[in-house]
Amino acid sequence: MDLSRLKIDSVIEIIETASQLILQIYIGDNFFVDKKSDESPLTLADRKANDYICENLKILYPSIPIISEENINAKYEERQHYTFAWLIDPLDGTKEFIKKNGEFTCNIGLIHHGLPVAGFVTIPVQGLTYWGAEGMGAWRREIGKDWQSLQDVRSGYQSGKKKLRVIASRSHINEETESFIQKFGEVETINVGSSIKLLWIAENKADIYPRLTPCWEWDTCATHAILRVLGGKVESYPEGEELVYNKENLLNPFFICKF
Repeated sequence: MDLSRLKIDSVIEIIETASQLILQIYIGDNFFVDKKSDESPLTLADRKANDYICENLKILYPSIPIISEENINAKYEERQHYTFAWLIDPLDGTKEFIKKNGEFTCNIGLIHHGLPVAGFVTIPVQGLTYWGAEGMGAWRREIGKDWQSLQDVRSGYQSGKKKLRVIASRSHINEETESFIQKFGEVETINVGSSIKLLWIAENKADIYPRLTPCWEWDTCATHAILRVLGGKVESYPEGEELVYNKENLLNPFFICKF
């Protein structure tokens, strides 16, 4: 597929509709929480959003395979031959969803030979949609408003900062992360859930995001693609190599996100 022919509006429509499905469950009474085999939480919102996204991406691009948190994915013997692939996390931040703090996202990423080349993300509770793709820029829109260039958002954000702004997970912080942060001395620490952390790096609301606990490829692919368009970096720690996707092991290495 020629990336310049990516059906941006159609993918945006898919992810925004999935976000509405998530919100209906979030504000409704059907809030049953199940557990996966690894004891991580699973809700009806995860399942419904995943089913909707996968079904519609298959209609839109029947030849592009899908790797999703909620699917039984192909073995690496098959996956290693993928040229393009979608990486989907239909509800990133399920713990935040269950806590009802609004800090969760819906994520669709596209990779080409392992590199993230396009990303689509929504923050359903805030009514925000983000997307970026190689050669097309990176953008943000609030419901009912026009698209804004994320480069302009970055430039226009006035933080009045005096300290390094370090953003960390609300639910997945550990001693290694705390030790890393302490190396910088006196900092401003920001805690937020899900891939919002990478979006805040993109928007210049934070300077660095150390992730020194495990997470999956679908947790970062979409936001990594947006950051790449803007010149941001998501690099393994301590090696300093850009994250790649569709590896044999779908877990990410520890990484640092920054500009």
